[in-house]
Amino acid sequence: MGSYVGLIAPNGTTVSGDVLPLECIEQGGRNSNSLVWLSGDGYVVQHTDEPITSMAKHHASLKTQVLIGRAGTGPGELAGTLPSASDDVVVVNNGVLLEKDHGETPDAGESHPSISSFVSASLGEGTAPHEIPESLYGLYDGVFACTILLTALGKALLFSNNGGLYLGESPSGKMFATEQYPLRQMGCRDIKRVTEPILIDIPVEKRPVVVHGGQTASTPHAPNINKHNISEEKLLEYPRPELRRCTKCLLPETMPFIHFDETGECNYCRNYRLRNQPKPKEDLFGLVERYRREGEADCIVPFSGGRDSAYGLHLVARELGMRPVTYTYDWGMVTDLAHRNVSRMCAALGVENIVVAADIRKKRDNISRNLAAWLKSPHLGMLSILTAGDKHFFKYIEDIKEQTGIALNLWGVNPLEVTHFKAGFLGVRPYFEEERVYSNGAMKQLRYHWLRTRAMVKSPGYFNRSLWDTLSGEYYRSISRKEDYFDIFDYWKWDEKQIEDTLDGYGWERAEDTNSTWRIGDGTAGFYNYVYHTVAGFTEHDTFRSNQIREGDITREEGLRLIEEENRPRYQNIKWYLDTLGFDFTEVIAIVNGIPRLYGNNVV
Repeated sequence: MGSYVGLIAPNGTTVSGDVLPLECIEQGGRNSNSLVWLSGDGYVVQHTDEPITSMAKHHASLKTQVLIGRAGTGPGELAGTLPSASDDVVVVNNGVLLEKDHGETPDAGESHPSISSFVSASLGEGTAPHEIPESLYGLYDGVFACTILLTALGKALLFSNNGGLYLGESPSGKMFATEQYPLRQMGCRDIKRVTEPILIDIPVEKRPVVVHGGQTASTPHAPNINKHNISEEKLLEYPRPELRRCTKCLLPETMPFIHFDETGECNYCRNYRLRNQPKPKEDLFGLVERYRREGEADCIVPFSGGRDSAYGLHLVARELGMRPVTYTYDWGMVTDLAHRNVSRMCAALGVENIVVAADIRKKRDNISRNLAAWLKSPHLGMLSILTAGDKHFFKYIEDIKEQTGIALNLWGVNPLEVTHFKAGFLGVRPYFEEERVYSNGAMKQLRYHWLRTRAMVKSPGYFNRSLWDTLSGEYYRSISRKEDYFDIFDYWKWDEKQIEDTLDGYGWERAEDTNSTWRIGDGTAGFYNYVYHTVAGFTEHDTFRSNQIREGDITREEGLRLIEEENRPRYQNIKWYLDTLGFDFTEVIAIVNGIPRLYGNNVV
């Protein structure tokens, strides 16, 4: 996943290497980029981990008839997305592909060579170029927003199964891109979405394609989440503290600011306002009517690949009948599992997915610095700083709205996610009137930041180069103005079983290390929930199930049974997190296990 843009000049003409608006696709990734062009030595594919715009400067003087630039996050992150080639085929795709026989992404660096080899073999067996897409659809699930150069035939094949590929006429020739925005920036006319395979003439070249570069040592790489080390896994503790819990919900005595009345009921229950009580669906249909655009995308759906955003996308496309564009923010802690589910859903629904990727190398460096500071002075109230880097999500969605010209933003946020305790451990009292997950009062924010600053002083390592990233992200999340934002679960009842059954119909993938379907695409969740449970005896699963109990969706007994399983340490996810950030698993877990418990030695 990422973005690419290409140009094919008319026969007998050439374009310069700086003609492509590569700055428009850089948001798709900054750590693994590629150029494809026709040189005097034949077709060339060059990979680099330098920014795509820097790469373009180095090639500004080249003259060519065929030029494609791709910006991505890294082959180790998203197998099946790195442009590659066989002798006479170059494959450039913008999606995660999943082998149908195995239900998983091929190993990094193997997907495209296998596709290009398959294409070469198919052509050798007499398959016509326009028949290739259907053959590939039979082999792989996931998004195809694909350009294949058939160099020996002199053809470029363009096709897409999710609408995420566009073709237009520029002054320099035929131009194509995974988003409309670069084409509009180049003044293209007759821009159309590629819905059927299109063949464009390119120069015939019998010499083998030349590939330079590849995955380098500095390219961000996500470890294999399925890799097990039994001795490491045994280090993870699962204490069962004998905690006093609310007689109505599951909240324990270690919950910040909790109080119990004479009946044992907690103040969180007494102050709870029902949240899963949607307004009439008809109101939402009426609300979106003015945003509908005939034959064009008319809304943006933020899409993490998680359970609730996936179901929200289903509702928007299938029930509301809107034409959504999905938006995914990759900040370096999005797992392959989440990206695979994004690809599955977008392919099945025929929905374009725009990925905005941070400089993942820098993001992970920021997270590593903050984790190192946290480990020197562990503080439950400061765990949230480890996820502060994801808050630029709110900045980039405004950029996407501007680029696409789409105003409407439809969210699929679980109304029962409100936790309170994450800020509570910092000293922020619960705000029971909070309407939804992302609503924050001004005074609450001021107090939160004041208390966090005080905590940071106790571990000066927090004052590092990540500070601006953290503070600016909080601004975009909590302070910046947001218009045309609506939550689909304000109008649609959130029903866990219905959601899971629906997503199973899309082949939505679950994690191997937990029975829960919540937070499974988040690379950070396993670690911070392990800390919360080890030190405080509960996690966000306890607060989530407590909200369900208050809503009448499950019984208290069901909730107790569920958290017994959901709070178990997720070794694979924790391993992924620590390996990705460059920390020694044994050392980190030893520190966490050594933190004084809020419940003392009162453990079963």
